[in-house]
Amino acid sequence: MVAPLLDLGIVSRLIGRALARGGIFAEVYVQRRKAISLDLDGGEVRSAQSSSEHGVGIRVLRGAAATFAFSDDTSESALFECADVAALVAGADGETATLARPLAQRPRPHHSDPSQLLPAAELDQRAALLLRAHDAAHRAGPPLDHVSGVWADVDEEVLIATSEGRLVSDRRGLVRLGLEVIVKDADGSRKVGSAGGGSRRGADHFQAQTPEAIGAEAVRMASAQLGARAAPAGERVVVVGPASSGVLLHEAVGHGLEADFVRKKSSLYTGRVGQRVASELVTVIDDGTLPGSRGSLNVDDEGTPTARNVLIERGVLCSYLTDRHNAELLGAEPTGNARRASFRHPPLPRMTNTFLLRGNDDPAEILRGVASGIYCRAFGGGQVDIASGNFVFEVREGYLIDDGRLGAPIKGATLVGNGPDVLSRITRVGHDAAMDPGVYTCGKDGQSVPVGVGLPTVRIDGITVGGTGA
Repeated sequence: MVAPLLDLGIVSRLIGRALARGGIFAEVYVQRRKAISLDLDGGEVRSAQSSSEHGVGIRVLRGAAATFAFSDDTSESALFECADVAALVAGADGETATLARPLAQRPRPHHSDPSQLLPAAELDQRAALLLRAHDAAHRAGPPLDHVSGVWADVDEEVLIATSEGRLVSDRRGLVRLGLEVIVKDADGSRKVGSAGGGSRRGADHFQAQTPEAIGAEAVRMASAQLGARAAPAGERVVVVGPASSGVLLHEAVGHGLEADFVRKKSSLYTGRVGQRVASELVTVIDDGTLPGSRGSLNVDDEGTPTARNVLIERGVLCSYLTDRHNAELLGAEPTGNARRASFRHPPLPRMTNTFLLRGNDDPAEILRGVASGIYCRAFGGGQVDIASGNFVFEVREGYLIDDGRLGAPIKGATLVGNGPDVLSRITRVGHDAAMDPGVYTCGKDGQSVPVGVGLPTVRIDGITVGGTGA
């Protein structure tokens, strides 16, 4: 029998202790997490690691002030000491608040089926999936200079209790398999291809997206770069491919819609609800309820049920992504977007699965309609200034478009633009909307959380391409 995360009597007393110095709201977040990872290199699994942790984070709010403390020691004495630290919320006047109503458990459905998670002892099954991807990569194309891979799975339980009487528990599984290959070009340069997949569904995910498909896709990406020419510089028509290219939307637009940036007026979207911020072809959704998706949760890390939130509808800004604290300060409602990396961190407003809604255009027709331009299939790293919306992104896999057809692969390309400006330049949106295969992790303020991104094929009329070619 699995031990309970924490005795509910202790949880109630911790809330009372946390409110003892004048806090208005208190929250106890309990987490137990088990993780297993394997690293593959040169055809062999070189390392296998497992870790487990169990701890508690306590947060107290009073107006705009917040205090957070955590403990990985779950003894009563350590937890009450943690609550005493959290109780020292800035501006507290020493008055003691009380638990507003008794804690009441609210059962939630599961986005992840715990029965599909591999038992911790089954390292051979995990290794076999990695080796299948490795072997498929070697069968898929040109000789490979190097192949490496990683497997990671997480089994996590959380309990969230608040002074408002909320009591929510959740079970969260997560798996990911990734492979990277290197192919040498004729000039000796190394071309890197990577692919992966994962979800909240457990190892059964790899029955639909097989390790063989992942291995073949990594080789396809690397091979596609052989003989690439220098990217041309200047303003171009750019067609962006579906699925994983949604990372461009996530970074260039999504972070600016997170409520902490909005409240601090460090986002260019502050105060613009109801205003046009994009082409009327653009509808942006953040949906934490997509079944099995990497960014999905039953409840967020404050216990609020996740939801389908329309952020931009037909080009008009509709709402922001909020947690409880920032929603209250903005006079809004929580949207189910409070997320934290672990019990060691306070929650922040974050994206879950963010995507552009499908349009009506045939992707092939979008391409055929471009006389000269750039096609971007995959992106690498990038930088975004949330205050201005300006961004720079590396094009990891791109091609010239010549007379409506894909031409030579390009290298060294970057996209340079401004989020709202680029959204306003979208002139065609395909009907091929898709989510990424489940590999993305988003970082913010030192916290990393799994997310999903998605996009249909889109045409952008006029965006600056950085490159060294003519």
